[in-house]
Amino acid sequence: MWRLALRTLKFRRTSFVATFLAMFLGAAIVIGCGGLMETGVRMAADPQRLAGAPVVVTGEQTYDSAALTERHRIDPGLVDEVAAVDGVREAVGDVSVPATVLKDGEPVTGDTATSGHGWDAAALTPYTLAAGTSPVTGGEVVLDADLAEAAGARPGSTVDIVVQGTTRRYEVTGVAEQRGDRNPDPAVFFSDAEARALAGGRIDSIGVLPVAGTDAATVADAVRSAVGDRAEVLTGAQRGLAELPGTLSSRRTVVILSAVFGSSVVLIVMFGVASTLGLSLQQRVREMALLRAVGSTQKQLRRMILTETAVLSVASVALALLPGQAIGRLLFGVLTDSGVVSPAIVYHAGWVPMAVGAVVTVLAAALATRFAGRGAARTEPVAALAEVTAGTRWFSVPRLLLALFFLANGIGLAVATVTVMENGPTLASTAGPASVLFCIGLALLAPGITKAMVALLRLPVRALSGLSGQLALRNAATANVRMAGAVAPIVLLIGIATGTLYMQSTEDAVSRTSYDRNILAQYVLDSTTGGFAPGVVDQVRATPGVSAAAEFVTARGFVDRPGGPADTDLRGISADGAAQSLDLPLVAGSLADLTGDTVALSDKKAEEYGVGVGDRLPMHLGDGTAVRPTVVALYTDNPQQQYLTLPAATLAAHTAEGLPGQILVSTAPGEETATHDRLAALAAQVPGTELDDSSSLAGRNDQIQQILVSANYTIVAMIVGYAAITVVNTLVAVTRKRGAEFGLQRLTGATRAQVLGMLSVEGVLIAVVATVLGTLAAATTIVPYSLVKSDSYLPQGSIGVYLAIVGGSLLLVFAATLLPSWRGMREPAVETVKSA
Repeated sequence: MWRLALRTLKFRRTSFVATFLAMFLGAAIVIGCGGLMETGVRMAADPQRLAGAPVVVTGEQTYDSAALTERHRIDPGLVDEVAAVDGVREAVGDVSVPATVLKDGEPVTGDTATSGHGWDAAALTPYTLAAGTSPVTGGEVVLDADLAEAAGARPGSTVDIVVQGTTRRYEVTGVAEQRGDRNPDPAVFFSDAEARALAGGRIDSIGVLPVAGTDAATVADAVRSAVGDRAEVLTGAQRGLAELPGTLSSRRTVVILSAVFGSSVVLIVMFGVASTLGLSLQQRVREMALLRAVGSTQKQLRRMILTETAVLSVASVALALLPGQAIGRLLFGVLTDSGVVSPAIVYHAGWVPMAVGAVVTVLAAALATRFAGRGAARTEPVAALAEVTAGTRWFSVPRLLLALFFLANGIGLAVATVTVMENGPTLASTAGPASVLFCIGLALLAPGITKAMVALLRLPVRALSGLSGQLALRNAATANVRMAGAVAPIVLLIGIATGTLYMQSTEDAVSRTSYDRNILAQYVLDSTTGGFAPGVVDQVRATPGVSAAAEFVTARGFVDRPGGPADTDLRGISADGAAQSLDLPLVAGSLADLTGDTVALSDKKAEEYGVGVGDRLPMHLGDGTAVRPTVVALYTDNPQQQYLTLPAATLAAHTAEGLPGQILVSTAPGEETATHDRLAALAAQVPGTELDDSSSLAGRNDQIQQILVSANYTIVAMIVGYAAITVVNTLVAVTRKRGAEFGLQRLTGATRAQVLGMLSVEGVLIAVVATVLGTLAAATTIVPYSLVKSDSYLPQGSIGVYLAIVGGSLLLVFAATLLPSWRGMREPAVETVKSA
């Protein structure tokens, strides 16, 4: 049986190459998405500044399984407890505070982050003194060698450093050099007492240095027992997460992204492989009939088909392992370049993604073999020979039930998008797969739908295309299964591409517009040095032409409720100027009371959380701190801008910077230009301050949105590319199989131009049917998503996107049919018929 299977593969190279490509590319893409998901689940980072500590104790970076977006600091008293653990040689507390070194009033590192630490923590990298002495008093610092060179500083000189929003002058007592091959961010080292005072008394992490010869894992277990649930103990590649507060929050994004697209890829790959393999088996009905006629049993034919499939699937999976790894790294590179995850995160793809890719490919091939091969093997010899000329048998009860299953689930996801899902990041998790499932359902019914639509198009085709059109219509009527095989992958291509691209364009447009409308201020001051000192906003308010100014902070947090914490956006705004800075139409209470331990929220959210003005709202902020602010105001709900509003100073204290990083400025009517010049002069007096139009806030929000856009487009491009290759494979295989048919037409008087004209009309029919079905499938994604986002049935975005997708599909159809046919017809018609 193996010899027969291998000989069959040798003499039917075209169809088997198409099947092999579908399996190979499908396995590679699935492996790549699997590697991305495994990276998100593991979420590990090589340590840089803490590389010298085999064990690191840090604050728990999750709250009720949800990732915190800010650093959760720990009690400094834990340092002594950890130091007392058996096997610990030294425990070093580490803090990190924004510290910007200035030269001539400008940051010496530009936009690169600079952090300040206590000198004892230098041993955790490790840093050693290259010159001078360590800092002892509050007015002394040690600079790393790169910072010292950029600032032109040396031991004994002074340097200006911005800390806590204020410029302070320090004496440089030493210059430190980092030993090893790590690449930590530029660092300033204060005395330990000064560093802890700047950090508010708490510490970020504890670096644990074991006794020489002691196993790090054993020490980690002992430390873990000592600290209990008060902190988290990290070892190995996990130590790097202690340097990257908030990084775990990107895990959800990566996992959701890879899960949504990975599941879509799995379905598409299974469909592509099954479609290509099924078409290949349909084209071999005559071969099966002849084998049955010479005595082969159904069981033998099924074994032969299964053996052929096994050879192809094993070979494709084996060859897809390395390309799959490359695709995974490509996708991860897009995520790191666009800022979805930190570049310090390590890409990890073990055996699990490879196993999943192999299982999916083999399973898809096995299912296709079971359904298509079973029918071919069970057909009686005479009936099979007759079927070669008809080729219209396709309907079966299992196929109908499977089609209804996919259609029902696609519609179900579309309905759930509108009725169940909230307007948020997870909305695409139901809207996106809806079109994929609906496409597959339509593809399973494609032979019947194609036949019906061709019948509807009969009159216009006859009127416009003459003899070529009549031949095309006859072929479509007698070989509707073959035509449906060409229609199905194009439906998938148009449906997925149209649905996903318009879903993204709608998200972009709605996000930018709603954010821009929510900001009433005309200008914004930005700090690049860690935030503004409390007195700066008063200076802005005192500037002539300024009608209002308010400190502004953005963060994330959680509202505690019986069903579990609700992740939510938080915005901090100064009470003085809040009403003039943000569009918050009041329903109850007053924004002037937004001071201290208070909160304002929309009337809809208040109803959802069961609170009103005067009630306390249990929350956890981004650093894990539990608070119960009093509700002082309710405002009209904006579905596109759902956030809770807190006092800027309150919220900023629970961020990494500790200070508000922006000031919104509203100007008096008619004084915009003069006020802008005065604000620019004020910004020049505050180091690291930039002045911009408030519209830049919407632009920055759009940049955040674009982070996911680049990742989405990359993955969608791979899916669409796979669908496009499936289209080409299918059409080329179908066209080359029809060589004898074209030869007979030429022998009976048809010219080469007439045959190509017939194929052109067939291509138009395929494109029309596929466009209608693909558009219908895309609507299951576009319509519900647009209804939720913009309360409109139509998406945001140019019609050119849709025309480009349809035009590209039409180009693929013609290229994959006319070119192989033209090449095939260069041989004499007699030779073409004989070779078939």
